[in-house]
Amino acid sequence: MISNKTIFISPLDWGLGHATRCVPIIKELCANNKVIIGTTTLNRNFFDKDFPELQKINLPSYNIKYSNNLPVWVKILLQWPKINAVINEEKKILKQIIAEHKVDLVISDNRFGLYDKNVESIFITHQLNVKSPLFLGLANKKNKEFIHQFDKVWVPDHKNDNERLSGKLSDSEEIKIPVEYIGPKSALAEIEINSSELEKYDLLILLSGVEPQRTILENKLIEKFKDSSKKIILVRGSDTEFHAVNKNISVFNFAFDSELKKIILNADTVICRSGYSTLMDLYLLNKKRIFLIPTPGQTEQEYLAQYWCEKFGAQKIKQSEIGNFVLQRRDLNTK
Repeated sequence: MISNKTIFISPLDWGLGHATRCVPIIKELCANNKVIIGTTTLNRNFFDKDFPELQKINLPSYNIKYSNNLPVWVKILLQWPKINAVINEEKKILKQIIAEHKVDLVISDNRFGLYDKNVESIFITHQLNVKSPLFLGLANKKNKEFIHQFDKVWVPDHKNDNERLSGKLSDSEEIKIPVEYIGPKSALAEIEINSSELEKYDLLILLSGVEPQRTILENKLIEKFKDSSKKIILVRGSDTEFHAVNKNISVFNFAFDSELKKIILNADTVICRSGYSTLMDLYLLNKKRIFLIPTPGQTEQEYLAQYWCEKFGAQKIKQSEIGNFVLQRRDLNTK
């Protein structure tokens, strides 16, 4: 149990998944510590809503962008000089934060530059091993070099191999610093609701992630279900302009906290990306009927989608093949 410390915690702003899984961690830390949150323009509103009373300090955004055509790993490789510059900048900013606010502990969710040799630094990740189609050895070596700059790793997953949500991604054999498996984390799990307050839906389309792939998937799914008689709810994960094409599709730009939990619990089937934070939400809410559409070329999501098919009975759909699949009750896992 951590107590009587001034803690600076900040998640990567690559989508909101890292932010949402930090919520239960921050709540627990606030019980006996002073907590300061590092935010960017991409996640500041989220943390202001959940923790209006806590101090926030601006950090540079990694500002990762995807491509319409290039695989994600190629696009990230091309952006690496910019990403590395942000890592170096956040190192300098962190030193100022530690000195000014007398920080005792730094917790970084996948921000590689948020460590300091003079202050205990903890790294949160479920990806101790990188899945990459090319340069796998180099990618894993670089990933571990960054991890080993920290004093400890927290893995939001089960320690037991048979219970793992992230599979081989979180194997720790080659990690040289202490690794603590802290269990799956979800901002939704502890929220108390009355699920009967929302009408039932046949299908929830839960979108998230970096553009332009989020919009590409949205357009494909809207086209797929434009004539469907199923009762569908779409949570877009975006406030861009949108025109509904089917009276049976209810649309939310965003949904958080109790509202999102109600929607998930009252949907018979969920279609979503295979991002790890989304998977933790669905696991802890005991959702069984899941279709996973990994972001093309994002090897972590492709691995997780396949792993969840084999381990938890989910079904995987390639984004390029959405038009061909048929959503039928008999196709779904009914465990």
